[in-house]
Amino acid sequence: MATDPGVGRRAKYLTMLLLVVGSGLVLLAATQTWFTIRLSDTANHSSTIEVAGSVAAPALTALALAGLALTAALAIAGPVFRIVLALLGVLLGVSVLISAITAVSDAVRASASAITTATGVAGNASIRHLVHSVETQLWPWLAMVAGALIILAAAAAVVFSRLWPGPSRKYQTRFAGEDGRPAEEVVAEASEEGAVPADAAADETADDTPDGTSTLDRDTAIDSWDELTRGDDPTR
Repeated sequence: MATDPGVGRRAKYLTMLLLVVGSGLVLLAATQTWFTIRLSDTANHSSTIEVAGSVAAPALTALALAGLALTAALAIAGPVFRIVLALLGVLLGVSVLISAITAVSDAVRASASAITTATGVAGNASIRHLVHSVETQLWPWLAMVAGALIILAAAAAVVFSRLWPGPSRKYQTRFAGEDGRPAEEVVAEASEEGAVPADAAADETADDTPDGTSTLDRDTAIDSWDELTRGDDPTR
């Protein structure tokens, strides 16, 4: 049964949108404050330290950029590579979830580098002794939601990518057939079946012949460039 091309096109665009939104939310969350650390009164340093997501979960920025790049690649990929890229998208979303969950599960350890920078105190036990309380902001939870969104969008790409329309013709230079055959074979087969007149088929292949019009057009273009180089106007 034939599938409505509009359905596949809408599924593709919706998947692309979800991947972009998910990756964008991860990138946004990584730039915001995740934890507010309050130090004990015995510390002779700043009593409050704000820890950004890029410090608590350093991998998030790279994962978000990878998600955006993967979305662009999916938009032009063929049927086989769509599946491969979509599976990579699932792994990417899982990595976002793991990074965010790991940071939230032990905020002190995730904030250790920021605390050491602010106080000069190092060592897990010493840092934990300094920390009086930890306040978790909204942003790590948003990163988890974004990671789940990336996973769902990538999984949808795996399931429904067979319905997606093929890549645009502008990405194909020498191949006209969807099965990858050269343009000459497609035109020849069509002319044999009567779908394309023989003289039209000849016109399609004439451009590739040494004495075709395309050769003359290239020679004319080269001459025009030479005239411009000499300072002459080729339009006169």
